[in-house]
Amino acid sequence: MAKIHPREPLSSAPCYFTSKQETFTIWMKSLVLSGNGCTVFDSNGHVVYRVDNYNCKSGNQVHLMDSWGNVLFTIFRKKFKLLGCWEGYKTSGSGADDERKPGFQVRKSFRLLRGGSLCRALVGLDQNQPSQYKIQSWTRNSTCRIIDDSGGLIAEVKRKESKGGVVLGEDVLTMVVEPCMDHSLIMGLLVVYNLIKCKI
Repeated sequence: MAKIHPREPLSSAPCYFTSKQETFTIWMKSLVLSGNGCTVFDSNGHVVYRVDNYNCKSGNQVHLMDSWGNVLFTIFRKKFKLLGCWEGYKTSGSGADDERKPGFQVRKSFRLLRGGSLCRALVGLDQNQPSQYKIQSWTRNSTCRIIDDSGGLIAEVKRKESKGGVVLGEDVLTMVVEPCMDHSLIMGLLVVYNLIKCKI
């Protein structure tokens, strides 16, 4: 497997919205020794997100952090919910979770058809009109896709290929996020997807 050499974290405050398509590399490994999680690099090789789950895989509480270790979303698995439900609370600038409403909620779908929706997500629950997204398990070459309620592609995750076309290991992925999306939110949804698949 190809080695990954992370660069220094970004020195300036990150922006989670861009007007162009963004590509990230996801390494399904924690930078913490003997920890579960993942590390996300931008197209310049800088660490932008990380998840360090010190407990067992598929824990009931997981933190999505930036490169400096600041928590962006705290994700809880809600107990006693049929089929499983996860809620992501955006962390305010003061470092405290917003206890009013979660920023998103993800529920597993009752039926999973080949190429169908693995789960449904409600995004923007702190607003008056939340958006509905679907997270789909897709083809062999694509780990998952996130689409909106009209079927428009928001993000797609695939196994990463080298410039020469060689597919890297199963723990190295490419995430492409469409323009004008909050990629920290998309990463939060992807964390839930990997919790459901018992990969984090």
